[in-house]
Amino acid sequence: MAQVSMTVNGKARKADVAPRMLLAHFLREHLRLTGTHIGCDTSQCGACTVLIDGRSAKSCTVFAVQADGSDIKTIEGLATDGRLHPLQEGFWEQHGLQCGFCTPGMIMAAVTLLQDNPTPSERQIREGISGNFCRCTGYQHIVNAIQHAATKR
Repeated sequence: MAQVSMTVNGKARKADVAPRMLLAHFLREHLRLTGTHIGCDTSQCGACTVLIDGRSAKSCTVFAVQADGSDIKTIEGLATDGRLHPLQEGFWEQHGLQCGFCTPGMIMAAVTLLQDNPTPSERQIREGISGNFCRCTGYQHIVNAIQHAATKR
């Protein structure tokens, strides 16, 4: 066992974990933050995307011990003071989801996209979310949702 200490959604967290425990499993099983979805276990789908030190990362590719000392933000921590983040609002307003399974990871990936490029083109949005798969939609509503968020920032 190894002890990890990190800030998750603004709260200091400590735990003993197996050295090979993935961050995704730590978030879901130890902290009960089930918005971080596990869709493939092979880093293909992006449903497990979270922010690590302000940058999006697939939490199924990171061991919890690698995140020791980091600041982690999950979909549960994205809203502030009871107000949806502009991306959450965009997905709501522009119907950017169907089943919702990919949505948390898609939103978290888009956070970094908009940090890096506050006014992305449609092509840049599609490239920016290319590591996240949605099996329900044709992506147009997701792109619209991100464009909507960009105008609200």
